[in-house]
This record gives sequence, structure tokens and C-alpha cells, in this order.
Amino acid sequence: MTNVRQLGLPQWRRLAESPANRCLVPLTEFAEWTPEAHDVGGGKPIKGEMWFSVTDQPVFAVAGLCQQMAGRLCWAMVTCNPNELVAPVHPTAMIAVLEVANWDTWLRGRYDEAVALQRPYPAARMAVRGPVFPTRAGKVAGV
Repeated sequence: MTNVRQLGLPQWRRLAESPANRCLVPLTEFAEWTPEAHDVGGGKPIKGEMWFSVTDQPVFAVAGLCQQMAGRLCWAMVTCNPNELVAPVHPTAMIAVLEVANWDTWLRGRYDEAVALQRPYPAARMAVRGPVFPTRAGKVAGV
């Protein structure tokens, strides 16, 4: 499992209710596939990657859930509705990027406080680059 959206479902609520099961997932960027395939030469058209960053946090944190399973730590990122920057690329969801001031609330707060942080990060404080086509010898279009 890489993404968790419905924190009210019993299996996710059980995890999210306990601060011991909440974590921060550090990222510098995240990618979503372009909705359409592009002809970049050399074969069948392919989807590109659109890379999103948070301009006011070079390393940002995403709300995450974690637990031990079969002796290994497993984790997933929490998602939410997309903001205006992500929606044209991925209209159903984006990862729940946290404000630095909310890291402690996500890690130690009550369930209702933590769930309230499952919201889109402001689009004005993000940037996007792409599409990038890493499987085609580093070809980049539209950057």
C-alpha cells in the first residue's frame, strides 16, 4: 500500500488514532504521470512524469502511517483532494503535504486534529516541472 485516503475506514482509523502509527515521509519532489501519452520519438507514445515541489520547503513532509508487519516497518502516504496545480495532472488526489508548524500535531495530536491536516497544500507555494521522459534517454519537453 502506498497511499491511504479514507482515514475514517476502520482499518485506517485504527492506525491513525494512535500517534505511534503516524510518521512523516520526507520528500524533495513527487511525481504524477501525465494524463495523456506523448510522442517523443523512438516508438510508442508514452506518458511523462510531472514533478511537483514545495517552494517554501526544499525538503517537505507528507503525512504518513506506519506499522510493523512480519518484522518489517511498512508505511503509506496519506492523500487528500488535489490543489489547483496538481488537479490538471491528477484530478482525484494528491499527497497530504504538511506545514512545518503542523508536524508535531500530525505526530502527537489527537485523531481529530491529525485528520484535520488531510488537506491540499496551497498551490501558490508549489512548483511543477515536466513532462519528463526518463525512459527515453533523458528527453525533456516543456520544461
